[in-house]
Amino acid sequence: MEDLPLPALFEQAHKIHAAATESGADQEMVKKGCEALHKCEEMINKLGLFSVNETKDDISTSNLKYTLVPYYLAELTEKIAQDDRIQILKASQAKLKEFLSFCEAMELVPQEELQASSQGGSNSFAERRAQKIARFNRQRAAQAKLLEIKERKERRGRSNRATALSTPVEAGEEDVLDDDGEEEREAWLTTISLAICKAFDLLELLKREEEMLSAVKERQLKEGDKEFSQAVLDDRTKNAEAWHRGAATRALYTKPAPPITCATFAQDVLEGRAQVSQAHDHKHQPMIFGPASLVGGSLTSERERMVAQVFQPTHRLPTMSIEEAGLREMEMMNNWQERNAKLMAEANSAWYKDDQRLKSGEEEDEDNDDDAAVQKARAWDDWKDDNPRGAGNKKLTPCG
Repeated sequence: MEDLPLPALFEQAHKIHAAATESGADQEMVKKGCEALHKCEEMINKLGLFSVNETKDDISTSNLKYTLVPYYLAELTEKIAQDDRIQILKASQAKLKEFLSFCEAMELVPQEELQASSQGGSNSFAERRAQKIARFNRQRAAQAKLLEIKERKERRGRSNRATALSTPVEAGEEDVLDDDGEEEREAWLTTISLAICKAFDLLELLKREEEMLSAVKERQLKEGDKEFSQAVLDDRTKNAEAWHRGAATRALYTKPAPPITCATFAQDVLEGRAQVSQAHDHKHQPMIFGPASLVGGSLTSERERMVAQVFQPTHRLPTMSIEEAGLREMEMMNNWQERNAKLMAEANSAWYKDDQRLKSGEEEDEDNDDDAAVQKARAWDDWKDDNPRGAGNKKLTPCG
């Protein structure tokens, strides 16, 4: 590692930082990254890459990435596992403050963050919330810009490869195809802006953690530094294991309770008015409103009954539960199906057909009788036409 130049050393440390941030890394890898970053700091100071009088416009594109060394070192230092956690937090905070101070001198910190820092932090909740929202928006915009630059670079690379395959590149045109200095500068400036947002958030978290650990340490000192011994921890572990073994043994001989299928009974169980082991026949209980229902007492006097009737619902209460309504509807459907089946059986039976046949014969006899009566009535009418009234008595008249 000592023989590596600064660009290679920084690239190695950058890869370790990315791996530790995204998926996590072991302590050996984290310490190796911290060692590489410390070596980068020494080489940057020896080479004198940055000056106090310079701004971001004065820094070359190839040196912009080295401004992230303190930030990377702060994040990796925070991930070191050590007994004295407070010292780790202080070291990480010191590197974050160094990074933010350098970015402020390079005019890279947003004006809003500078104003909040000058005021000593926002006191009201609304101000802190607005500051966090603005910081989150800047962080999201920086991430989107980095993604856009990456996609644009990939598209240009594919286009250049396709162009190189179709037309050979002449001497002197290679630098024109690979000239992406402005894009690289924009990418590093956006990465620094994103690191500034994360550095402010991480600094606040580390301060809170340090305050909590300091308070715990002070309380332990006041109580005589009482700590849990290994014997106490072993005893608690044995008790927990014994309880779990007993629970597993009891589960073999314990009969599970039947499932609750009534909604009203389930509500009573949840609110403590009934027990799971109680029998329930799915009968809907009327709801009682008023003070008597709150205390769960019975209406023993006329006054309590009248008070309980004061606060009544404005709608009509249900007379049955959903389960009872479903059972009643199922019973009605079964009766309807049985009645239809009985009617169909009667329609297809022999006696029903014979009865229909007898009825049809009787109807034919009645039709024949009606025809005979009509013929008799017509004959009588014809005879009365041929023999008018009194026609046979002319000789009996005195004047005849």
